[in-house]
Amino acid sequence: MIDFGWGAALLAYLTLQRIAELWWARHNERRLFAAGGIEYGRSHLPLIVLVHAAWIVGMWALAYDHSVNLFFFALFIALQIARFWVLLTLGRRWTIRIIVVPGERLVARGPYRFLRHPNYAVVTGEIAAVPLALGLPIYALVFSLLNAAVLAIRISAENAALGALASDRPR
Repeated sequence: MIDFGWGAALLAYLTLQRIAELWWARHNERRLFAAGGIEYGRSHLPLIVLVHAAWIVGMWALAYDHSVNLFFFALFIALQIARFWVLLTLGRRWTIRIIVVPGERLVARGPYRFLRHPNYAVVTGEIAAVPLALGLPIYALVFSLLNAAVLAIRISAENAALGALASDRPR
């Protein structure tokens, strides 16, 4: 018999959340492309998907039956609040792709008043906090390093796209 516990509940929530976000992102992508959106940084997207999918699948394989550390779970809850703030702020603009619609202004409200890339700060926290909540410190370190490498590529591509958007705006 398989013993599902709090670890499985946390991973089930995380998995369902990511699936819902992928659906929402796809919905938003279609709308942005229909409005004339241009995609940037497409070549690195499979790498991001691979890292994130491996992160979740690996935790299912290693820790579905683990208990959950309450400190790191509380940190995860705080990160979820920040994640929802980002998602609500971006609304119809939130995607997993980098899509720029010429003529649109950069988002400068919500968490974007404080950070240029708040979603990546949240994801960085989650990549570490969830495995730590499940008692996987080495896993947290390995995927934090992988995520940092992927984000170095991603943020560079996104900054270039945002720079293109800024230079496209009438002065």
